[in-house]
Amino acid sequence: MTDTRQAVGVHAQKTPTARPAGVRVLRDGLLWSCGTALLVLSVAVAVTIGPARISVPDVWSAVAAHFGLGDSRLTPIRDGIIWNLRMPRTLLAAVCGAGLAVCGTVMQSLLRNPLADPFVLGVSSGASTGAVVVVILGAGGGAVSISAGAFIGAICSFALVLLLSHTLGGTTDRVVLSGVAAMQLFSALTSFVVMTAADAEQTRGVLFWLLGSLSGVGWTDVWMCAAVLAGTLLICLGHARTLDAFAFGQDAAATLGVHVARTRIVLLCTTALLTAALVSSAGAIGFVGLVLPHAARALTGSGHRRLLPVTALAGAVFLVWVDTLARTVLDPQEVPVGVVTALIGVPAFVLVLYRTRRAT
Repeated sequence: MTDTRQAVGVHAQKTPTARPAGVRVLRDGLLWSCGTALLVLSVAVAVTIGPARISVPDVWSAVAAHFGLGDSRLTPIRDGIIWNLRMPRTLLAAVCGAGLAVCGTVMQSLLRNPLADPFVLGVSSGASTGAVVVVILGAGGGAVSISAGAFIGAICSFALVLLLSHTLGGTTDRVVLSGVAAMQLFSALTSFVVMTAADAEQTRGVLFWLLGSLSGVGWTDVWMCAAVLAGTLLICLGHARTLDAFAFGQDAAATLGVHVARTRIVLLCTTALLTAALVSSAGAIGFVGLVLPHAARALTGSGHRRLLPVTALAGAVFLVWVDTLARTVLDPQEVPVGVVTALIGVPAFVLVLYRTRRAT
């Protein structure tokens, strides 16, 4: 690991665009501070948007009251709208956006594929199958919730990917191909169950969830996903230098002292666990992990110690406003969040493909 740090440091020193350490620290601090302030302001403003007229001071008053920092001047109904309905949903949107963006960043680095995202390992498809089995087939006899079923399905899908990739040799290409195979398998299972066992109402509910939905979430979902996100960020930041070494390629990283197989397993399992937790609470929300890492790299460069926090902040702000748009654009009808991210993400995906083609 020492060799890796030295080699990566030498590479950074030789880069023509390298800046003095003090300038980089100041620039990074300013970027993180602005990103954090933008996120807090976005959450506060997003909570005010909706049929009930609520102001930003109302939001601060409700939050302060629930944290014991003062008395709320709001009526119980308005306080409940803020604290029990809009705030958990908005915060979960921020957590999901940050988590999916971080997973995409790590996977693109590990697999050296600019088009990789959290769902390339089939985790989303497995979660969808697990949720459908619980809702339509009644697995668990009512003791298993949709979120728990989705989480179990996601873990089963990822276990299959690990088994296939290990059997086929464990290389980066084999991991991606195993993920594609698992994704197709579990997508087919989901479609089969829905077509053969679901009625019209069940089909509509399941399809809406599969497209990504943050409606009906509570504080339990927020705390669970936030805890997994915090643990994932700590692990990924601890491997930041190692992820930088993967930029040289798998063989070069091994030469620099990186235990390639172990690092890949640890980080892929960590990101798969986070993706499973997010999908189990919010459904399948695509394109966030594909597009946001590229946007963040344009601001910070490829160094993961700077890239990961900025990507998390960018993903959080992005999904907060996407969810706000999804629940208000056709009010009172709600648009699935995954539909909006796809409408925004597809043009960005085409741009990434075009840039990748030019680079090659």
